[in-house]
Amino acid sequence: MAGWIGTILRVNLTEGTVKKEALNMDAAKDFLGCRGLGTYYYTKEVAPGVDPLGAENNLIFAAGPLTGTMGTSTGRYEVVTRAPLTGTLAASNSGGYWGPELKYAGYDMIIFEGKSEKPVYLDIYNSKVVLKDASDLWGLDVPKTTAAILAKSDPDAKVACIGPAGENMVLMAAIMNDEHRAAGRSGVGAVMGSKKLKAVVVRGTNGVKIGDKEKFLKAVRDSRKLLFENGVTNAGLPAYGTNVLVNILNSVGSHPTRNFRESCFETADKIGGETLTATRLHRNKACASCVIGCGRVAWSEGKFAGEGEGPEYETAWSFGSDCGIDDIDLVNKANFMCNELGLDTITMGATIAAAMELYEIGALSKEEAGFELNFGNKDAVVALVEATAYRKGFGNDLAEGSFRLGTKYGHPEVSMTCKKQEMPAYDPRGIQGIGLNYATSNRGGCHVRGYTISPEILGLPEKLDQQSIKEKPVWVKAFQDLTSAVDAAGMCLFTTFALGAPAIAAQLSGATGIEYSADDVAKIGEKIYNMERMYNMAVGFTKADDTLPARMFDEPVSEGPMKGKISRLSEMLPEYYNIRGWDENGVPTEDKLRELGLK
Repeated sequence: MAGWIGTILRVNLTEGTVKKEALNMDAAKDFLGCRGLGTYYYTKEVAPGVDPLGAENNLIFAAGPLTGTMGTSTGRYEVVTRAPLTGTLAASNSGGYWGPELKYAGYDMIIFEGKSEKPVYLDIYNSKVVLKDASDLWGLDVPKTTAAILAKSDPDAKVACIGPAGENMVLMAAIMNDEHRAAGRSGVGAVMGSKKLKAVVVRGTNGVKIGDKEKFLKAVRDSRKLLFENGVTNAGLPAYGTNVLVNILNSVGSHPTRNFRESCFETADKIGGETLTATRLHRNKACASCVIGCGRVAWSEGKFAGEGEGPEYETAWSFGSDCGIDDIDLVNKANFMCNELGLDTITMGATIAAAMELYEIGALSKEEAGFELNFGNKDAVVALVEATAYRKGFGNDLAEGSFRLGTKYGHPEVSMTCKKQEMPAYDPRGIQGIGLNYATSNRGGCHVRGYTISPEILGLPEKLDQQSIKEKPVWVKAFQDLTSAVDAAGMCLFTTFALGAPAIAAQLSGATGIEYSADDVAKIGEKIYNMERMYNMAVGFTKADDTLPARMFDEPVSEGPMKGKISRLSEMLPEYYNIRGWDENGVPTEDKLRELGLK
């Protein structure tokens, strides 16, 4: 066996037992790992519609066949469960070094079942796997938890844990690994908290067997050459991180501002990657086996002083432009706090932005919010991030996300969500393809499930007109399927700025010793996407949920290059369904399911 290790850990938290079992290799060949294989196991073992925060909901940590190899940017793992924020199937991806360490310890996947009566953590050292008491860790933030565990473990071990947000089952709680990397979206940290599982620490001293070393090394060399020749992966991302996108998106009139009421931020450059690099950057930081190095190690000054990793573009947007703030120190501080407390930065910042709009339209009072919550209130942002993690005061309302917040205060229209998950930092009125992707994403508002920003804005692999719709359904499907396969393999999405299905197939073939073609990669991705779709439909999602906030249709962009534009989702959706082999209601047909081997 190569690529995969061939072993799963099954941990029953109710019974306090740990068992090892053989990986289903037929499923592994068909779904690869991470998002694909994790979803396969989840949907086979968990009945649709379980309470996301109930004991019957499983929580799966899964690596891929390329995770832990010397492939290109192969430090990824996935957390699969039912999402408390949305009710959809959650598959939250993270980088760093934790995923490879799981493989080095001898496991492809951990399946957590049940719920512990007291706080525990799982301690893995190669074949030795023990559930340990975590009562002394409960209540600690992510850095303190990590330090405490490493003090009594191997110093080279890798820790994935939750902070106070996860413990308090905040619906946007993240699982943090290597202190600063996040399985961030959909509330997977809340599921971990509901199970009283504080952390998973892993140390491995083995390796990952490669099926065909010569073929694999050639595939890796070829892929790295493409990455080095690409302007985004070899220049933009290393130099400025993902935050290079602030000024790019702002210049094309698609940088959402003040809770999507506007699409350009007049002082966006103050929070952009160029400013961060020039004034607040210590150094770059890369994940395992990464030649891009988009991670930032930065600091903030003044009343918002702090240090840590980040921010990403979406974080700079959510705490910056979306809240009407142009202070890089505030942005950095809010980001550092989210990492420490275990919060998804996108949903956190966007929920505060929704609260600011509620305040400005008179639906939320100073007494209820605890602040004069106008757009631009920096002190309020810092205070509310902490209050949310601990569910204190108005933070208890924010902890439910913007959809429930807006509904409670009588204005659900202020929630910029798809399927109850906050849309990231790309305005669907200005960029038509990303709007279609948001609406049809299997986990709600999400850019990384089909990152059409690559062709629509960056011109990779070719430049598309951001306002054109005629070609967008084909591109959205292709990007969604490719991303599914990339996630499943254990590779970073950012490699796809330079790499397509042939390069990914070549690495998979070399690593596993199983011949995969580019068509195989595309088909695996399509299979995963349809499997997720069928789960969501089984729990009650329908065509009506494939939509965007009403603002995207009813309120044209008010200024800038995209002035007057609205989303044309309704024109794109029928063609998208048809291309996918779904019926007019967005249901995968029997023929399509049989074609994919899902029936």
